[in-house]
Amino acid sequence: MDTIASLFSFITTPVAWIIVQFHKLYGAIFGPDTGWAWGLSIMSLVIVIRICLIPLFVKQIKATRAMQTLQPEMKKIQERYKNDRQRQSEEMMKLYKETGTNPLSSCLPILAQSPFFFALYHVLNNIANGKTVGKVINQDLLESAQQAHIFGAPLAAKFTNSAEKVQSLGATLTDVRVVTAIMIILMSLSQFYTQRQLMTKNVDTTVKTPFMQQQKMLMYVFPVIFAVFGINFPVGVLVYWLTTNVWTMGQQMYVIHNNPTPGSKAQAAYLERLTKHVTHHGKVRRRSERTIIKAIVAKGRDRNEFERKFINGLSKAGFAAQPDGTVVKGESAVAVETAEDGTPTTASGTARRQQPKRQTKAQRQSGAAKAADEATSLEKTSLEKSDEPEDAAPAAQKKAAPKQPGSGRSKAQSGQRKGPQRPKSPSKK
Repeated sequence: MDTIASLFSFITTPVAWIIVQFHKLYGAIFGPDTGWAWGLSIMSLVIVIRICLIPLFVKQIKATRAMQTLQPEMKKIQERYKNDRQRQSEEMMKLYKETGTNPLSSCLPILAQSPFFFALYHVLNNIANGKTVGKVINQDLLESAQQAHIFGAPLAAKFTNSAEKVQSLGATLTDVRVVTAIMIILMSLSQFYTQRQLMTKNVDTTVKTPFMQQQKMLMYVFPVIFAVFGINFPVGVLVYWLTTNVWTMGQQMYVIHNNPTPGSKAQAAYLERLTKHVTHHGKVRRRSERTIIKAIVAKGRDRNEFERKFINGLSKAGFAAQPDGTVVKGESAVAVETAEDGTPTTASGTARRQQPKRQTKAQRQSGAAKAADEATSLEKTSLEKSDEPEDAAPAAQKKAAPKQPGSGRSKAQSGQRKGPQRPKSPSKK
């Protein structure tokens, strides 16, 4: 670990300078030699770094969602060229290029944050060994940092330190191991909850690919990795990593709540809240909400189940989602209107075909029985009329009826030609 940290020594001085500036602020409040002053300085360093990494976090979200949508195509390529690894890699790169997707974009925040992490490790390691950090952390600040304790554990102490090393820092081995163990457990639990939240709420449930299985596996592997490496981290680094895990968890909760992945459970909950909000206030107030509604309207028939339910819910409430993301209410703006002849039409004015309501089995059986009764009664009526004598008709009606030409002859049957018919030739055997 010390060798890896030395590789990032070029950024050690800027990291130490940021910590010292925050230490001046918090030292004036809590005292310069307290663990609160140094601990809050490290937390403030994390916040500054993570704020600077927000654009990369946005790219990470977009890249992750793009990779999720590409999983079915990637699976087809793997099955098609499963015996040709080179061709498989070429087709994968071609797919990434056509869709503008970069698999490494999902790792950008971690890669960008790692130099600051190892630089902080290098700073705290120098403090534990009694070494100054350039001209930024001089001897006075070094002695102040060595005296700082967080719940009885020195800032530079590790879980694996010996009792003599811990005593030289002014603490006991029990205090150091209890504090570091609690921080390692909290760090692993926060990582597990963050990954679990992503898998259970913000994943498109309509796509079943090996990518989902890999994410589930990482959900259990990452906490174990943090626990194994955490015993070799100083307390100050554990403060840094626990703070960044909590930040990531809160940042992801915000994204899931306000911009969920399409097709996920989080999207169903979000659209349900948005429907209640729009029907209650009669308008969309946030720009992010207008962006989501605009995307849903643009999808048309490609909407998923939750998006169709959202559009139907607005229509039932008398609202219509517009292409610009706004929502309006009124007879002229309702998605389904009524034409002059009573035919339901869409907003564009074209007639919409009415589908007959589906009948239950009991209704179908009762309808069939009613139709059979009507047919029986009609048959009886026709039989009674046929049994009446021909003389029953008045003679006046017979005289009034003019005689039609050819009435004596039988009419030509349907399908036969008029005029004399040629005799049929005998069939040839």
